[in-house]
Amino acid sequence: MKRRALFLTILMLTLLAGACQLIDHVESPAVPLGDPISLVIPLGLPELPEAGGARVTAAGIRLGRRLFFERELSSDRTISCASCHQPERWFTDGLPTAKGVGGQTGGRNTPGVVNAVYWTRQFWDGRAADLEEQAGGPIANPIEMNLPHKVAIERLMADPEYRLQFETVFGPGPITLTRVVRAIASYERTLLSGNSPFDRYFYGGEKGAMSAAAIRGLEVFRNPAKGNCAECHVIGERASLLTDGLFHNLGTGMDSNGELTDPGRQAQTKLEADRGAFRTPSLRNVARTSPYMHDGRLKSLREVIDFYIGGGSSNPQLDPSIRPLILSSAERDDLEAFLEALTGEMPKEEN
Repeated sequence: MKRRALFLTILMLTLLAGACQLIDHVESPAVPLGDPISLVIPLGLPELPEAGGARVTAAGIRLGRRLFFERELSSDRTISCASCHQPERWFTDGLPTAKGVGGQTGGRNTPGVVNAVYWTRQFWDGRAADLEEQAGGPIANPIEMNLPHKVAIERLMADPEYRLQFETVFGPGPITLTRVVRAIASYERTLLSGNSPFDRYFYGGEKGAMSAAAIRGLEVFRNPAKGNCAECHVIGERASLLTDGLFHNLGTGMDSNGELTDPGRQAQTKLEADRGAFRTPSLRNVARTSPYMHDGRLKSLREVIDFYIGGGSSNPQLDPSIRPLILSSAERDDLEAFLEALTGEMPKEEN
């Protein structure tokens, strides 16, 4: 009996080891091969966070870019990631809410992917931890690309060019979801935008980079007694993402009965305090990425300014930093001029 028990134990350990090797063969190496390239960080942006398994290589970028524009990753082969994240629109779509296969309309505005490498949580409600997790979500989402991951992999595996390209990037082995999302994330990490008139003025010491109106608008933006915008859209001493990366309830998305129509962050945390809270978006390139708010209800920068001046929309979870403001017409003009000055350069890869 002891020999039989020992035999079974050894057999189980052998099978387990074989399974582990199989898993390793399927998923590894999931780190792009070759020497990582050094991305040029535009003026005004901080150092890049660690890329981990999605380190950036030239071959990985090429594969990720191809996948980003690949319509085969949608159920009816009509849309790709780039359908909602259009380069000519600063990687947004210009619509109030995103549109998926079959003309389906989602409930939220398309977040931009420019500088998204810096966000510690992805999507308006923070449901994805990183670019890799974010990249896989829309493919399978029924109202976005609506393609099960298994079918997506089968389509890519059926293409000899993709098989060769994946092997070039990751080495031998089949195409896997891990490799797909890491390639897409590798491309998205190149989408950096900075060196705006604000950056050249504030960080570069170029005093003529911003207009007089924009300089006055910067003071309104930073003044707690005026715009108080910098409380959430933080301006750092050496670099700025123009966001605190946190989740706030502004009272957006209220119905005619004064009820919040989207739970926001609460859907992830299950906390009542997070009801109606959404991630603070970066204000970089904000003048080029209308419409605004999580549901795209505000069409212009002036509408956004007026919304904040009115103190948002009252509800039990309204963020305490949201309160009515007193700004003159001239101060509103200056604030809008400053927001225009946050338009940076297009990501180098797309120029």
